[in-house]
Amino acid sequence: MSEIIKKYTQKYKKSQQLFTQGGRIIAGSGHESRPQKPFPIFVENAKGAVKFDVEGNRIIDYQMGFGSLLLGHSHPVVMEKVAKRLENGTHLGALSELELIWGSQVKNLIPSAELVRFTSSGSESTLLAMRLARAFTGKKKIIKFKQHYHGWHDYAVPESGLNTDFGVPKETIDTITVLEPEISIISKYLENNQDVAGVIFEATGAHWGQLPLKNPDFMQDLRNLTTKHNIVMIMDEVICGFRVSEGGAQKKYGVLPDLTTMAKIVAGGLPGGAVAGKEEIMSLLNEGSHYKNMYHPGTFNGNPVSATAGIETLNIISNEPINEKADANADKLRKGLKEVLDKMEVQGHVHGVASIVHIALGVEGEYLNGVSKVPHSELFEATSGNLPRMIKLAFLNEGIDIMGGIGFMLSSEHTDADINQTLYGFQNVLSSLRSDRII
Repeated sequence: MSEIIKKYTQKYKKSQQLFTQGGRIIAGSGHESRPQKPFPIFVENAKGAVKFDVEGNRIIDYQMGFGSLLLGHSHPVVMEKVAKRLENGTHLGALSELELIWGSQVKNLIPSAELVRFTSSGSESTLLAMRLARAFTGKKKIIKFKQHYHGWHDYAVPESGLNTDFGVPKETIDTITVLEPEISIISKYLENNQDVAGVIFEATGAHWGQLPLKNPDFMQDLRNLTTKHNIVMIMDEVICGFRVSEGGAQKKYGVLPDLTTMAKIVAGGLPGGAVAGKEEIMSLLNEGSHYKNMYHPGTFNGNPVSATAGIETLNIISNEPINEKADANADKLRKGLKEVLDKMEVQGHVHGVASIVHIALGVEGEYLNGVSKVPHSELFEATSGNLPRMIKLAFLNEGIDIMGGIGFMLSSEHTDADINQTLYGFQNVLSSLRSDRII
């Protein structure tokens, strides 16, 4: 047995017991980012940048609720407001002024938001945006890009890298065209296909930026192309919204989509998502405003508890240097990780944008102005298979939890001590990978 796995099994014994027990109760692990061999960890509580597992192990957290906790875990103001809201009811079965306040904040922060519609998750947001694009244009096909992830629903799964098309009818998949994110390829396709309703893409590149957009002008070129062909441009900001900047990637890069999908930070770490965009498209959801309107129910859309968390989170982001703190933390970590790689004489690449950090062992290349010059094929190979799994386990042995063994989500609550401990732990991670002859 690998020494990394042996140490992991000894350190997280109770999690192993619970996972074995759970196999008789729960189908799978509830989220595709949670499973890990030989077993995932079970966490009891969290505050700031730290969480504690069921045995009391202290873990510096770089998953941050899969990117939803820019303010860190259990922010006192958010928690206080949510606790007070719970006393007044979790579901009112009616409209709430909270939804209006929440929507106004989204409009104030997201440059392209003229109207907002709340959902209960990111997957629901991308599904709604695709349907709106089809309804608005009267056309059928949606273009997505290879490895770009937009949730688990049928229209999002083709070549997403995380989901498979198992269980999805071919007729559904045939309405999705998957292309390389290259303007020349997209342009040629649009010249020869008239039945395209919209284009959807991750604003930071595939897998929250692990495979970043190759050309910094790509988004503007895509904006020009979609305008020329009268198709709907959907910017997926489920992860990067409010993280890449307080106004998302569209504010940072100055490119306004027709529709924006959001989740995670928009709901302050509680279940919730949103679609926002041009009034002429979003008004399809307004009852009686067209000869027909789109039906979009959802028991927990804009629910008062998620609205409360979202309101307080967006208010804090608007009025405090949250993004600046998180970005500075990420910059320290990026530089430190690269220094450790050089010190340990391990080939590796570190890149990322704003408060997102990615690592890839076994490849090297230039990283300039937030854009990685390493070919996607090399990055994909370096971050696939058994290596990321072992990196994640080795980090957990050091009391550090990272995203999928490939990257880090920083918050405003990570401290210099957290980052220094992480860099020290990274040296041990590399040593362990060497000892197990993985690198």
